[in-house]
Amino acid sequence: MNQKILDTLEFGKVKSLFQPFLVTAQGRNELVSLAPTAETKRIQVQFEEMREMAELFVESPHFALGETSDISGLVARLALEGQLNIEEFLALKRLLEVSKHLKEFYEDLENVQLEQLSRLFENLEVFPHLQGSLQAINDAGFVESFASPELAKIRRTIQESEEQARQVMQDILKKQGEMLVEAIIVNRNGRNVLPVKNTYRNRISGIVHDISSSGTTVYIEPRAVVNLNEAITNARADERHEINRILTELSAMVQPYHSSFKNNAWLIGHIDLVRAKHLFARKYQATVPSISEEQAIQLLNVRHPLLEKPVPNDLYFGKDLAALVITGPNTGGKTIILKTLGLSQIMAQAGLPILADQGSRIGIFEEVYADIGDEQSIEQSLSTFSSHMTNIVRILDEVNDRSLVLFDELGAGTDPQEGAALAMAILDDLRLRGIKTMATTHYPELKAYGIHTPHVENASMEFDTTTLSPTYRFMQGVPGRSNAFEIAKRLGLSSIIVKEAQSQTLGNTDVNQIIEKLEQQTAESRRRLDNIKAVEQENLKFNRVLKKLYNEFSREKENELDKARVEAQEIVNLALEESEEILKHLHDQAQLKPHQIIEAKTQLKSLVPEQKKLAQNKVLKKAKAQRAVKVGDDITVTAYGQRGTLTSQLKDGRWEAQVGLIKMTLKADEFELVKKEEPQVKAKQVNVVKRSNVKGPSARLDLRGKRYEEAMQELDEFIDQALLNNMAQVDIIHGIGTGVIREGVTKYLRRNKNVKTFGYAPQNAGGSGCTIVVFQ
Repeated sequence: MNQKILDTLEFGKVKSLFQPFLVTAQGRNELVSLAPTAETKRIQVQFEEMREMAELFVESPHFALGETSDISGLVARLALEGQLNIEEFLALKRLLEVSKHLKEFYEDLENVQLEQLSRLFENLEVFPHLQGSLQAINDAGFVESFASPELAKIRRTIQESEEQARQVMQDILKKQGEMLVEAIIVNRNGRNVLPVKNTYRNRISGIVHDISSSGTTVYIEPRAVVNLNEAITNARADERHEINRILTELSAMVQPYHSSFKNNAWLIGHIDLVRAKHLFARKYQATVPSISEEQAIQLLNVRHPLLEKPVPNDLYFGKDLAALVITGPNTGGKTIILKTLGLSQIMAQAGLPILADQGSRIGIFEEVYADIGDEQSIEQSLSTFSSHMTNIVRILDEVNDRSLVLFDELGAGTDPQEGAALAMAILDDLRLRGIKTMATTHYPELKAYGIHTPHVENASMEFDTTTLSPTYRFMQGVPGRSNAFEIAKRLGLSSIIVKEAQSQTLGNTDVNQIIEKLEQQTAESRRRLDNIKAVEQENLKFNRVLKKLYNEFSREKENELDKARVEAQEIVNLALEESEEILKHLHDQAQLKPHQIIEAKTQLKSLVPEQKKLAQNKVLKKAKAQRAVKVGDDITVTAYGQRGTLTSQLKDGRWEAQVGLIKMTLKADEFELVKKEEPQVKAKQVNVVKRSNVKGPSARLDLRGKRYEEAMQELDEFIDQALLNNMAQVDIIHGIGTGVIREGVTKYLRRNKNVKTFGYAPQNAGGSGCTIVVFQ
């Protein structure tokens, strides 16, 4: 799009409004180069990115990026196999950190369906091995000693030498302090020296580095530390050489990835720009418009982004409307509405949100042309009219049916009658060529043109005759009218003069009255529309509140159900405990036989498994939902029915699998996990051991590896089953272990009235790891 329209509509200033929301140098660079385009698909992608960013912020309201600096210089240096300096390594290190943060953020993101933004996040590359190596340079730009063994050795030497030199200086301070001006160590020319009184300069041997201006103080480096300082100086040189070698090695390490760094920087910058667009839209209440394939423009409550308190207006430019003519006096806001239309189009075609309400729609134009403002050129000795006409001629030569044309004060600067005729002729030419045009004018002749010409519509800016000031409200379909007589009356002009003037324009009076009625009708329609919008907003708020209440109700309902389940389980447990007491009491009274007690207790316990089954199903369902594919899983290739094993996952999300002797690359939907066989539940329940079983009931119970509560429950049910089957003796294998289950078995058997005796098995039959029980 031509640069002239961007300058005329101050698109650069609009872009600067997005600057405060950017945190990366790459994002700022992309914003600077941002320009409108006529490629519908590209604009649609940018709109979709903004919509997805809004959804992302719903899930993660505090989504942020780390600051990054421009890496174009270091990438170019790496491409030429050059060496990076410390500052460039810090910039690269920061880029890798931000890349890793964004990648992890995306992988942890849930409940958000992204398409356009996914391409950005998924194409980010992370380099953990490079990040580990670059830890050798800390965030302050200091090369750590662990960067190489040689560097660590050199620094230890420097530290030891400095400590020795410091100790020698401290000894001199203590022993020969009376010879010094002050008992301190000072620095001259990068060397540590002592401030010696001039009278004692020959008493302390060493090198004189400086003398005070008064000549009373001589700065001497003692001979004892000269050699140490020389060693330190040499070591410092070795340190610089080793650091340079380390930087060369690190540069060679990162050099092969320079193109990936460049790509990451662009991806991060683009994500940053999309984020800035969303933050701008939130602050300025901007929106993402839809795109009309028929160049039908609909701007709802549109505002100019560069005004502090803009008046919102609705603007409709349907597909059958060729020209919109705004008439009326100056200073009413005609130029502002003209610029607002052009700027909204340019912003949208640059992929930016516009200051308008939801439901707004834009067209796609290859070019936007404008003739706005005073184009008088002193250098070319052109008058205002000539300058305007030169620009209009150029526009008429270049436009086509994919253009939008904006004219401010069309035909101004010359004789009113001729200017009006020229304006109508120009508008007619553009109308017949099917070119959308918006023009402002103060010529009354164009009002009739707008009424009688097909595909042309009048419009005006509202004027408050009570306050004698414009309201800046746009009235489409209503031509502008002169308010000179009303203003003159309110300013105190004699009514006789006003009536005389009105009599001179009797023909126009009727037109003005018609326009006044149209204005009233438009104002009334606007009030009704505002009421409708207010009701609509209330409905939206009410809908949001209802959804929120419904979600809260659903959560509360689930919580109450969980509480009810827990309470029900507690009631069942309490009932079981009470039944145990009752049965025990009955047994003590010998009113019932043992097998009757056991059968009654089994019937009571049959109430419990249903509750447990629900809980187990819930746990299994949750575990199944959380099951994720991982390396080492056994799979079945869907297309061939062959089994194999996953060996690795590729960057694009596909998996490598070994199927027999063949290595295959598969997508996630091309294989299924092989279900592992569930371990058989051990015979703890009485009902499993059916009387019809040929082998009969088991006389041995193995409790090894069980939890204490589980073991005690199985033991209770096993003893019941043994009594029902009239067994005389059973074996209980509990193992030795920590002895907890063994003690539990002993306590249980002591309490059971049906147990006659019990004791450990013989040494060759299990010893203390097995208990033999004999029933009465």
